[in-house]
Amino acid sequence: MRKILPSFVALLIGGACLLDPFAASAAEQVASAAGGHAPHIDGSELGLLWAVPFCAMLLSIALFPLILPHFWHHNFGKASLFWALCFLVPAYFEFGFSTVLFEVLHSILLEYLPFIILLFSLFTVAGGVRLTGSLHGSPILNTGILAAGTCLASWMGTTGAAMLLIRPIIRANEHREHKVHIIVFFIFLVANIGGGLTPLGDPPLFLGFLKGVSFFWPTQHVLVPLLTTAAILLTLFFAIDTWFYRHEGHEAPEGEMEEKIGIEGKVNILLLGGIVAAVLMSGLWPHDYRFALSVYHVPLEIQNVARDVLLLVIAYLSWKLTSRESRKANAFNWFPIIEVGKLFFGIFMTIIPAIAILKAGTHGALSPVVHAVTDSAGEPINAMYFVLTGLLSSFLDNAPTYLVFFNTAGGDAHVLMGEVATLMAISCGAVFMGANTYVGNAPNFMVKAIAEERGVKMPSFFGYMAWSFGILGPVYALLIYLFFL
Repeated sequence: MRKILPSFVALLIGGACLLDPFAASAAEQVASAAGGHAPHIDGSELGLLWAVPFCAMLLSIALFPLILPHFWHHNFGKASLFWALCFLVPAYFEFGFSTVLFEVLHSILLEYLPFIILLFSLFTVAGGVRLTGSLHGSPILNTGILAAGTCLASWMGTTGAAMLLIRPIIRANEHREHKVHIIVFFIFLVANIGGGLTPLGDPPLFLGFLKGVSFFWPTQHVLVPLLTTAAILLTLFFAIDTWFYRHEGHEAPEGEMEEKIGIEGKVNILLLGGIVAAVLMSGLWPHDYRFALSVYHVPLEIQNVARDVLLLVIAYLSWKLTSRESRKANAFNWFPIIEVGKLFFGIFMTIIPAIAILKAGTHGALSPVVHAVTDSAGEPINAMYFVLTGLLSSFLDNAPTYLVFFNTAGGDAHVLMGEVATLMAISCGAVFMGANTYVGNAPNFMVKAIAEERGVKMPSFFGYMAWSFGILGPVYALLIYLFFL
């Protein structure tokens, strides 16, 4: 751990984030904390050409593992840095040092650090939990794990649930010939859709909570769309897995769920609860005791600093209190979190201008997108809110995307909670469609990395999109028909 932490901390040098539920509250206070004089990039003045490095970064993730796998495996960090510099260097000449410094520090201190610290602590703690016993990956067992993970995701976060269950489900299916579909559906349900019921589940809902949406509003209003989606996907998964299971020569599964299993590293279950408590603490910190330290116009709020320190302490405790033998038997290693840290650095540095354009709303280069959600009478088009929030969340940061459409719909939480269909469309789009791509939500890429580390040959970037759009597309169409027309 002493050798890992310095190299890990070295990764914490920049980016925006797909999973940071904490950035918005601080980001909204930047201007006031800086007296309104913080230098920043005005998205209304940017053309779409500034998004080219971001697109190139995504294409690198999509294509290089296919055409140059050996090169990519050893050089993905250098590629990530290269595309980041392709934005930062022109930005330096166009906007000046002070503006670029502010944007980079803003991303590092308010977005990337909280994101990667949360991910690191969840990865470390969940990697210390090991299910023992004769797990045998039958369709019944696999469907049960997916259902359990879908339920857990809203209460311990999609990342926490995914990191807790991905290794057990991989180990249970090591004997299986066909297992890619298991990981794909795991990403659909556990790493994304399951997080739709509480602000703890997925970052956009946490931002809604900070904006005034009641904690249990998603539980009440997103429950039926989530159950509908989960029921369809679990049924489809069971049918597909049963077909593969029988054609692999296994007997029809009976009684698999009655197998006795044990748990090693039980202390980590308590530590997972500590992670949830730390996140809740930062959101519920008393306003009378909130203050911020300014680092070049960027306010570091005390509750967020306290949260991040607690998360690192929890990760350290997990490492010290979990036996090395148990982690070794769990095939735990640091490569997945290092890979995610390096790649997301490139993604989130290059995404800065894309998010700035998106935040410019009707004044930015993406104004047609914003106009598309309102009809000629000024009434919201809920189906378009669902589709556009979801599609942008598939490739961009789902947290600011949620906020853009939240504000486009009026921005008043009390009013929007009464306009159920509109807020539900925004919430479902941001959470559910994170499953569309590997970069749609941070746990997607971590699940992929862990699966590949364990020998599962995962689909390419575009191959995964064929799975997601082929399976989820009809489900989204049904949701639109049932809830948003």
